[in-house]
Parts: sequence; structure tokens; C-alpha cells
Amino acid sequence: MSLLKKCVAECLGTFVLVLFGCGTAVAVGCSGAKPDAAYFMTALAFGLVIVAMAYSIGNVSGCHINPAVSIGMLCSGKMTVKEFFAYVGSQFVGAIAGGAVLLGLFGKESGLGTNGLFQDNIWLSLFIEIILTFVFVFAILGVTSKVSNGSVAGIVIGLTLTLVHIFGIHFTGTSVNPARSFGPAIFAGGAAFTNVWVFIVAPLVGGVLAALVYKLLDTPSEIEETAKAEPEKKPAPVKKVAGKKK
Repeated sequence: MSLLKKCVAECLGTFVLVLFGCGTAVAVGCSGAKPDAAYFMTALAFGLVIVAMAYSIGNVSGCHINPAVSIGMLCSGKMTVKEFFAYVGSQFVGAIAGGAVLLGLFGKESGLGTNGLFQDNIWLSLFIEIILTFVFVFAILGVTSKVSNGSVAGIVIGLTLTLVHIFGIHFTGTSVNPARSFGPAIFAGGAAFTNVWVFIVAPLVGGVLAALVYKLLDTPSEIEETAKAEPEKKPAPVKKVAGKKK
């Protein structure tokens, strides 16, 4: 039942991400050709969705709503294989539902906020998406590594997603999320669906790399190492001195 609740939360969160993130891109006419108001509104929309969902479902599922984040958590040992596949399946279901609503609202001709290859170059697009996802997942692993960061984690993650969108929209429309790309692409069809594998493979690779690099860098501090090396010293037992008899 606990895993079921997590899956429902992931499905709902990914649905909201696709609907409001991709929907904003369509509604404001973001093409990525130039950094106009629509460009920044789209980047901000994706970031704000993450902030909203992080503080809504974060306490239920951790608010991954992204297979790249989930695979990063899997490689970091923070979730089981069973949970990983359950999360990813739920995320794709939510993304498809979001894509279906976008189709009904805007029609197929709108593009539904899908991603595209940069200069029709598959390898360059793969490289860009790997880098963008690496930065995003790396930030998530860092900010969620300490319980004390819980109150600000959602804001940091949302701002990081906004950042990667500001940089990446010009190139690929910024995916960093296989589910977010797949949901609208299956309804848009054409080149968006033909090339969607790029936006599934690259984010997953970026998520794995982020987990591996973070694991390499996340070494215990000197204080922790010292504490482990030197066992806690127990106070010496107090010896009772027998009193002198008169």
C-alpha cells in the first residue's frame, strides 16, 4: 500500500509537470529561437511546477517525477529495483495522461511542447541532454543528502530546473526527463516521436553519471572519519575506597 501511494503521487506529479510545463511552452509560443519573454516564462514554469510538487508530494514519494532522477537514486542506493520500475511506470503513465490533455486543449498542430534535435544532429543533442541532466540530478543528490536541507530542497531543485531550461531550451527544448518527452511525443507524432529515443536515453545516462560522480565525491568529512577511527572513550569506573574502621 505504501508503494502504491508513492506511485499515485509520482503519476500525479508527472501529469502536472507535463500539463503546466509543456502547456506553458505551447500557450506562450516558446520556440527557443531567441530569448524572449516566452522563453523565460517556459523555463520558470517548469521550475515552479517542481517547487509546487516538491512541497505537495515530496513527503509521499520524494517527488522524483522523472525517470532520470529515479535512476540516479537507484544508483545511489536510495531505492530498490522494484521501486525504480514502479516509479518509472507511474511517471510514464502520468506523462501520457498530461500529453492527452494537451492534445485536447491545443491540438496536434501545436507541437504539444515536444523536444527536437539541435541542428538535426543526434550526437550533439545527446551530449547536450546528458550534460543538462547531469547538472540537474547532481544538484538533487547534493541538496537531498542532508535532512537539514529539507525545508529548502524543493526551492533549490526548482531553481536548478529553471537554470537548465534557460540554457537548454535554445538547443533541444530541454528534456532532462524521459517521461516528459515521451508523453507529448506519442500524440504529436512525426519527428518528435521518431527522435524521442534521444530524450529517453540521454537523460538516463546523465542521471547515472551524476550518481556515480556524486558517490565518488561524497566522502565522509574528517570529523566523521576521526569519530569512526577513535571509539568513544568510556569514563573510567569510580573505585570505591573502603573507609577506615575506628
